[in-house]
Amino acid sequence: VRQHREIHVVMGNEACDLDSTVSALALAYFLAQTSPAPKAAFVPVLNIPRADFALRTETTFLLRDRGIPAASLIFRDEIDLGGLHHAGLLSLMLVDHHVLPGADAALEEAVVEVLDHRPLERDRGPPCQVTVEPVGSCATLVTERILQGPPGVLDRTTAALLHGTILLDCINLSPAAGKVTPRDVACVSLLEERFPELPARDAVFSALHAAKFDITGLTTEQMLRKDLKVLSSDDVVVPISGIFEDLETFLRRPGLLQDLDAFCQGRGYAGLVAMTVFFNERHEPTRKLAVYSRQEPLRSTLCRALEEATTPSLLLQPLPSPSAFVAAYAQGNAVATRKKVLPILRAAL
Repeated sequence: VRQHREIHVVMGNEACDLDSTVSALALAYFLAQTSPAPKAAFVPVLNIPRADFALRTETTFLLRDRGIPAASLIFRDEIDLGGLHHAGLLSLMLVDHHVLPGADAALEEAVVEVLDHRPLERDRGPPCQVTVEPVGSCATLVTERILQGPPGVLDRTTAALLHGTILLDCINLSPAAGKVTPRDVACVSLLEERFPELPARDAVFSALHAAKFDITGLTTEQMLRKDLKVLSSDDVVVPISGIFEDLETFLRRPGLLQDLDAFCQGRGYAGLVAMTVFFNERHEPTRKLAVYSRQEPLRSTLCRALEEATTPSLLLQPLPSPSAFVAAYAQGNAVATRKKVLPILRAAL
Protein backbone atom coordinates (compact mmCIF):
# COMPACT_ATOMS: atom_id res chain seq x y z
CA VAL A 1 0.00 0.00 0.00
CA ARG A 2 2.81 2.40 0.91
CA GLN A 3 4.47 1.86 -2.47
CA HIS A 4 1.14 2.13 -4.33
CA ARG A 5 1.82 -1.17 -6.02
CA GLU A 6 -1.10 -2.72 -7.88
CA ILE A 7 -2.17 -6.11 -6.56
CA HIS A 8 -3.89 -8.58 -8.89
CA VAL A 9 -5.46 -11.23 -6.68
CA VAL A 10 -6.60 -14.54 -8.22
CA MET A 11 -8.99 -16.21 -5.80
CA GLY A 12 -11.03 -19.42 -5.85
CA ASN A 13 -14.27 -20.10 -4.00
CA GLU A 14 -14.77 -20.39 -0.26
CA ALA A 15 -14.89 -24.21 -0.30
CA CYS A 16 -11.25 -23.97 -1.43
CA ASP A 17 -11.23 -27.46 -2.92
CA LEU A 18 -8.40 -28.73 -5.11
CA ASP A 19 -9.90 -27.20 -8.27
CA SER A 20 -10.19 -23.72 -6.73
CA THR A 21 -6.72 -23.91 -5.22
CA VAL A 22 -4.85 -25.15 -8.30
CA SER A 23 -6.80 -22.88 -10.66
CA ALA A 24 -5.79 -19.85 -8.56
CA LEU A 25 -2.14 -20.92 -8.21
CA ALA A 26 -1.66 -21.86 -11.87
CA LEU A 27 -3.42 -18.82 -13.31
CA ALA A 28 -1.66 -16.32 -11.02
CA TYR A 29 1.68 -17.92 -11.93
CA PHE A 30 0.84 -17.73 -15.65
CA LEU A 31 -0.24 -14.06 -15.40
CA ALA A 32 2.90 -13.17 -13.44
CA GLN A 33 5.02 -14.75 -16.21
CA THR A 34 3.19 -13.13 -19.12
CA SER A 35 1.73 -9.82 -17.93
CA PRO A 36 2.89 -6.61 -19.57
CA ALA A 37 2.31 -4.74 -16.25
CA PRO A 38 5.86 -4.66 -14.79
CA LYS A 39 4.99 -3.25 -11.37
CA ALA A 40 1.88 -5.31 -10.61
CA ALA A 41 2.05 -8.22 -8.16
CA PHE A 42 0.00 -11.33 -8.99
CA VAL A 43 -1.14 -13.08 -5.83
CA PRO A 44 -3.08 -16.36 -5.65
CA VAL A 45 -5.23 -16.35 -2.51
CA LEU A 46 -6.67 -19.53 -0.98
CA ASN A 47 -10.13 -18.49 0.20
CA ILE A 48 -10.03 -20.08 3.68
CA PRO A 49 -8.17 -19.33 6.92
CA ARG A 50 -4.79 -21.08 7.11
CA ALA A 51 -6.07 -23.08 10.11
CA ASP A 52 -8.57 -24.88 7.82
CA PHE A 53 -5.96 -25.95 5.25
CA ALA A 54 -5.19 -29.25 6.99
CA LEU A 55 -8.80 -30.36 6.32
CA ARG A 56 -8.26 -30.10 2.53
CA THR A 57 -6.50 -33.46 2.51
CA GLU A 58 -6.32 -33.98 -1.27
CA THR A 59 -4.86 -30.48 -1.73
CA THR A 60 -2.24 -30.83 1.00
CA PHE A 61 -1.33 -34.23 -0.49
CA LEU A 62 -0.85 -32.98 -4.08
CA LEU A 63 1.06 -29.81 -3.14
CA ARG A 64 3.34 -31.76 -0.80
CA ASP A 65 3.86 -34.40 -3.52
CA ARG A 66 4.91 -31.63 -5.93
CA GLY A 67 7.26 -29.93 -3.46
CA ILE A 68 5.17 -26.81 -2.83
CA PRO A 69 5.43 -25.88 0.87
CA ALA A 70 2.36 -24.59 2.70
CA ALA A 71 4.54 -21.70 3.93
CA SER A 72 4.63 -20.33 0.36
CA LEU A 73 0.82 -20.07 0.12
CA ILE A 74 -1.30 -17.03 1.01
CA PHE A 75 -4.61 -17.60 2.79
CA ARG A 76 -7.63 -15.37 3.12
CA ASP A 77 -6.85 -14.37 6.71
CA GLU A 78 -3.33 -13.26 5.72
CA ILE A 79 -4.20 -10.53 3.20
CA ASP A 80 -6.40 -7.48 3.73
CA LEU A 81 -8.39 -7.41 0.49
CA GLY A 82 -10.71 -4.72 1.86
CA GLY A 83 -7.76 -2.48 2.73
CA LEU A 84 -6.16 -2.97 -0.69
CA HIS A 85 -9.47 -2.19 -2.40
CA HIS A 86 -9.99 0.87 -0.23
CA ALA A 87 -6.54 2.09 -1.28
CA GLY A 88 -7.55 1.66 -4.94
CA LEU A 89 -4.89 -0.98 -5.59
CA LEU A 90 -6.91 -4.22 -5.90
CA SER A 91 -7.87 -6.03 -9.09
CA LEU A 92 -9.72 -9.25 -8.28
CA MET A 93 -10.03 -12.25 -10.56
CA LEU A 94 -12.49 -14.96 -9.54
CA VAL A 95 -11.79 -18.55 -10.58
CA ASP A 96 -14.13 -21.51 -9.98
CA HIS A 97 -16.94 -19.14 -8.88
CA HIS A 98 -18.51 -15.93 -10.07
CA VAL A 99 -20.77 -14.79 -7.19
CA LEU A 100 -19.06 -13.34 -4.12
CA PRO A 101 -20.72 -14.19 -0.78
CA GLY A 102 -22.62 -11.40 0.99
CA ALA A 103 -19.72 -10.78 3.39
CA ASP A 104 -17.54 -9.85 0.39
CA ALA A 105 -20.08 -7.56 -1.32
CA ALA A 106 -17.72 -4.57 -0.85
CA LEU A 107 -15.18 -6.26 -3.15
CA GLU A 108 -17.62 -6.59 -6.08
CA GLU A 109 -16.37 -3.46 -7.86
CA ALA A 110 -12.79 -4.77 -7.76
CA VAL A 111 -13.69 -7.85 -9.85
CA VAL A 112 -12.09 -7.49 -13.29
CA GLU A 113 -12.37 -11.05 -14.59
CA VAL A 114 -14.27 -14.29 -13.96
CA LEU A 115 -13.27 -17.80 -15.08
CA ASP A 116 -15.83 -20.41 -14.03
CA HIS A 117 -17.50 -23.64 -15.09
CA ARG A 118 -20.85 -23.46 -13.30
CA PRO A 119 -24.11 -22.05 -14.72
CA LEU A 120 -24.14 -18.25 -14.78
CA GLU A 121 -26.29 -16.93 -11.92
CA ARG A 122 -25.71 -13.23 -12.45
CA ASP A 123 -24.54 -11.00 -15.26
CA ARG A 124 -21.52 -8.75 -14.98
CA GLY A 125 -21.25 -5.82 -17.32
CA PRO A 126 -18.06 -4.54 -18.90
CA PRO A 127 -15.28 -3.91 -18.14
CA CYS A 128 -15.39 -7.27 -16.29
CA GLN A 129 -14.34 -10.08 -18.62
CA VAL A 130 -16.49 -13.19 -18.06
CA THR A 131 -15.62 -16.70 -19.26
CA VAL A 132 -18.12 -19.33 -18.12
CA GLU A 133 -17.88 -22.68 -19.90
CA PRO A 134 -19.61 -25.98 -18.95
CA VAL A 135 -16.56 -28.21 -18.43
CA GLY A 136 -15.95 -30.73 -15.65
CA SER A 137 -13.09 -28.85 -14.00
CA CYS A 138 -12.19 -25.17 -13.84
CA ALA A 139 -8.57 -26.34 -14.15
CA THR A 140 -9.45 -27.32 -17.73
CA LEU A 141 -10.23 -23.66 -18.54
CA VAL A 142 -6.96 -22.59 -16.87
CA THR A 143 -5.03 -25.22 -18.85
CA GLU A 144 -6.57 -23.97 -22.10
CA ARG A 145 -5.65 -20.37 -21.22
CA ILE A 146 -2.03 -21.32 -20.45
CA LEU A 147 -1.67 -23.47 -23.58
CA GLN A 148 -2.85 -20.52 -25.70
CA GLY A 149 -0.10 -18.36 -24.17
CA PRO A 150 3.58 -18.11 -25.07
CA PRO A 151 5.32 -21.50 -25.43
CA GLY A 152 7.56 -22.50 -22.56
CA VAL A 153 5.56 -20.84 -19.75
CA LEU A 154 3.92 -24.12 -18.70
CA ASP A 155 6.39 -26.02 -16.51
CA ARG A 156 6.34 -29.57 -15.18
CA THR A 157 5.07 -28.65 -11.69
CA THR A 158 2.14 -26.59 -12.97
CA ALA A 159 1.30 -29.29 -15.52
CA ALA A 160 1.25 -31.96 -12.81
CA LEU A 161 -1.03 -29.84 -10.59
CA LEU A 162 -3.49 -29.22 -13.45
CA HIS A 163 -3.35 -32.85 -14.63
CA GLY A 164 -4.13 -34.25 -11.16
CA THR A 165 -6.90 -31.72 -10.54
CA ILE A 166 -8.76 -32.44 -13.78
CA LEU A 167 -8.51 -36.20 -13.15
CA LEU A 168 -9.88 -35.88 -9.61
CA ASP A 169 -12.61 -33.42 -10.58
CA CYS A 170 -13.76 -35.53 -13.53
CA ILE A 171 -13.57 -38.85 -11.61
CA ASN A 172 -10.70 -40.18 -13.74
CA LEU A 173 -12.53 -39.04 -16.91
CA SER A 174 -15.25 -41.65 -16.27
CA PRO A 175 -18.42 -40.96 -18.31
CA ALA A 176 -20.50 -42.84 -15.67
CA ALA A 177 -19.85 -40.09 -13.11
CA GLY A 178 -21.50 -37.51 -15.38
CA LYS A 179 -18.89 -34.75 -14.99
CA VAL A 180 -16.34 -35.12 -17.79
CA THR A 181 -16.57 -33.27 -21.13
CA PRO A 182 -14.48 -33.67 -24.30
CA ARG A 183 -12.51 -30.52 -23.37
CA ASP A 184 -11.42 -32.06 -20.06
CA VAL A 185 -10.24 -35.19 -21.89
CA ALA A 186 -8.41 -33.07 -24.48
CA CYS A 187 -6.57 -31.07 -21.80
CA VAL A 188 -5.43 -34.18 -19.94
CA SER A 189 -4.16 -35.64 -23.24
CA LEU A 190 -2.35 -32.41 -24.17
CA LEU A 191 -0.65 -32.22 -20.75
CA GLU A 192 0.47 -35.86 -21.07
CA GLU A 193 1.74 -35.21 -24.61
CA ARG A 194 3.73 -32.17 -23.46
CA PHE A 195 5.05 -33.91 -20.31
CA PRO A 196 5.32 -37.68 -20.99
CA GLU A 197 6.86 -38.19 -17.53
CA LEU A 198 3.56 -37.39 -15.78
CA PRO A 199 2.44 -40.40 -13.70
CA ALA A 200 -0.29 -42.71 -15.06
CA ARG A 201 -3.88 -41.47 -14.76
CA ASP A 202 -5.08 -44.36 -12.61
CA ALA A 203 -2.24 -43.89 -10.11
CA VAL A 204 -2.82 -40.12 -9.89
CA PHE A 205 -6.57 -40.48 -9.45
CA SER A 206 -6.34 -43.30 -6.90
CA ALA A 207 -3.88 -41.40 -4.69
CA LEU A 208 -5.88 -38.13 -4.80
CA HIS A 209 -9.23 -39.88 -4.33
CA ALA A 210 -7.89 -41.77 -1.29
CA ALA A 211 -6.53 -38.51 0.17
CA LYS A 212 -9.84 -36.68 -0.44
CA PHE A 213 -11.91 -39.39 1.24
CA ASP A 214 -9.54 -39.78 4.18
CA ILE A 215 -11.66 -38.64 7.13
CA THR A 216 -9.72 -40.62 9.72
CA GLY A 217 -10.00 -38.99 13.13
CA LEU A 218 -12.07 -36.00 11.98
CA THR A 219 -14.71 -34.66 14.36
CA THR A 220 -18.22 -33.96 13.05
CA GLU A 221 -17.40 -30.25 13.06
CA GLN A 222 -14.26 -30.84 10.96
CA MET A 223 -16.20 -33.06 8.52
CA LEU A 224 -18.78 -30.29 8.06
CA ARG A 225 -16.02 -27.71 7.51
CA LYS A 226 -13.91 -29.86 5.17
CA ASP A 227 -15.90 -29.00 2.01
CA LEU A 228 -18.26 -26.15 2.82
CA LYS A 229 -20.23 -23.69 0.68
CA VAL A 230 -22.48 -21.06 2.30
CA LEU A 231 -25.73 -19.62 0.98
CA SER A 232 -27.32 -16.53 2.46
CA SER A 233 -30.49 -14.51 1.97
CA ASP A 234 -31.52 -11.35 3.78
CA ASP A 235 -32.35 -13.15 7.00
CA VAL A 236 -30.91 -16.69 6.93
CA VAL A 237 -27.53 -18.30 6.32
CA VAL A 238 -27.39 -22.00 5.39
CA PRO A 239 -24.19 -23.96 4.65
CA ILE A 240 -24.01 -26.92 2.26
CA SER A 241 -21.39 -29.45 3.38
CA GLY A 242 -19.93 -32.09 1.12
CA ILE A 243 -19.47 -35.22 3.27
CA PHE A 244 -17.15 -38.02 2.13
CA GLU A 245 -18.93 -40.85 3.92
CA ASP A 246 -22.17 -42.78 3.42
CA LEU A 247 -25.11 -40.79 4.85
CA GLU A 248 -26.37 -43.59 7.11
CA THR A 249 -22.89 -43.91 8.65
CA PHE A 250 -22.71 -40.15 9.14
CA LEU A 251 -26.18 -40.00 10.77
CA ARG A 252 -25.14 -42.73 13.25
CA ARG A 253 -22.21 -40.70 14.59
CA PRO A 254 -22.37 -40.45 18.40
CA GLY A 255 -23.70 -37.09 19.59
CA LEU A 256 -24.55 -36.02 16.03
CA LEU A 257 -27.52 -33.82 16.92
CA GLN A 258 -25.60 -31.92 19.61
CA ASP A 259 -22.74 -31.46 17.13
CA LEU A 260 -25.08 -30.10 14.44
CA ASP A 261 -26.66 -27.75 16.98
CA ALA A 262 -23.28 -26.47 18.17
CA PHE A 263 -21.98 -26.06 14.60
CA CYS A 264 -24.99 -23.97 13.52
CA GLN A 265 -25.27 -21.92 16.70
CA GLY A 266 -21.55 -21.12 16.79
CA ARG A 267 -21.63 -19.73 13.23
CA GLY A 268 -25.09 -18.17 13.07
CA TYR A 269 -26.46 -20.76 10.61
CA ALA A 270 -30.24 -21.34 10.56
CA GLY A 271 -29.69 -24.97 9.52
CA LEU A 272 -27.52 -26.97 7.14
CA VAL A 273 -27.65 -29.32 4.19
CA ALA A 274 -25.26 -32.28 4.08
CA MET A 275 -24.61 -33.90 0.70
CA THR A 276 -22.81 -37.23 0.81
CA VAL A 277 -21.12 -39.00 -2.07
CA PHE A 278 -19.60 -42.44 -2.34
CA PHE A 279 -18.07 -44.10 -5.43
CA ASN A 280 -18.02 -47.78 -6.33
CA GLU A 281 -15.10 -49.48 -8.08
CA ARG A 282 -16.50 -48.44 -11.50
CA HIS A 283 -16.41 -44.75 -10.41
CA GLU A 284 -20.23 -44.61 -10.28
CA PRO A 285 -21.44 -42.23 -7.54
CA THR A 286 -24.08 -42.87 -4.88
CA ARG A 287 -25.46 -39.58 -3.56
CA LYS A 288 -27.62 -38.90 -0.52
CA LEU A 289 -28.54 -35.73 1.31
CA ALA A 290 -29.88 -34.54 4.65
CA VAL A 291 -31.53 -31.27 5.67
CA TYR A 292 -31.12 -30.20 9.31
CA SER A 293 -32.83 -27.30 11.02
CA ARG A 294 -34.65 -26.78 14.31
CA GLN A 295 -36.78 -24.20 12.47
CA GLU A 296 -39.60 -26.22 10.95
CA PRO A 297 -40.62 -23.62 8.31
CA LEU A 298 -37.04 -23.42 6.96
CA ARG A 299 -36.63 -27.20 6.98
CA SER A 300 -39.92 -27.61 5.08
CA THR A 301 -39.01 -24.90 2.56
CA LEU A 302 -35.65 -26.50 1.76
CA CYS A 303 -37.07 -30.05 1.63
CA ARG A 304 -39.93 -29.02 -0.63
CA ALA A 305 -37.57 -27.20 -3.00
CA LEU A 306 -35.31 -30.26 -3.25
CA GLU A 307 -38.22 -32.72 -3.61
CA GLU A 308 -39.98 -30.66 -6.28
CA ALA A 309 -36.91 -29.51 -8.24
CA THR A 310 -37.08 -30.06 -11.99
CA THR A 311 -33.84 -28.45 -13.25
CA PRO A 312 -32.53 -30.96 -12.54
CA SER A 313 -34.94 -33.40 -10.88
CA LEU A 314 -33.09 -35.04 -7.97
CA LEU A 315 -35.41 -38.11 -7.77
CA LEU A 316 -35.34 -38.11 -3.95
CA GLN A 317 -36.47 -41.07 -1.84
CA PRO A 318 -36.97 -40.50 1.93
CA LEU A 319 -34.63 -42.41 4.28
CA PRO A 320 -35.01 -43.15 8.01
CA SER A 321 -33.75 -40.25 10.14
CA PRO A 322 -32.39 -40.13 13.71
CA SER A 323 -34.38 -36.99 14.57
CA ALA A 324 -37.45 -34.95 13.66
CA PHE A 325 -35.02 -32.08 12.96
CA VAL A 326 -33.27 -34.05 10.18
CA ALA A 327 -34.83 -35.05 6.84
CA ALA A 328 -32.77 -37.67 4.97
CA TYR A 329 -32.98 -38.75 1.34
CA ALA A 330 -31.41 -41.09 -1.19
CA GLN A 331 -30.79 -39.16 -4.42
CA GLY A 332 -31.88 -41.14 -7.47
CA ASN A 333 -30.23 -38.69 -9.87
CA ALA A 334 -26.62 -39.49 -9.04
CA VAL A 335 -25.11 -37.08 -11.57
CA ALA A 336 -26.74 -34.06 -9.86
CA THR A 337 -23.70 -32.75 -7.97
CA ARG A 338 -23.70 -29.99 -5.36
CA LYS A 339 -22.95 -27.51 -8.16
CA LYS A 340 -26.39 -28.35 -9.61
CA VAL A 341 -28.18 -28.38 -6.25
CA LEU A 342 -26.86 -24.99 -5.05
CA PRO A 343 -29.06 -22.91 -7.41
CA ILE A 344 -32.16 -24.86 -6.23
CA LEU A 345 -31.40 -24.04 -2.60
CA ARG A 346 -30.44 -20.43 -3.40
CA ALA A 347 -33.79 -19.91 -5.15
CA ALA A 348 -35.64 -21.46 -2.19
CA LEU A 349 -33.91 -19.10 0.28
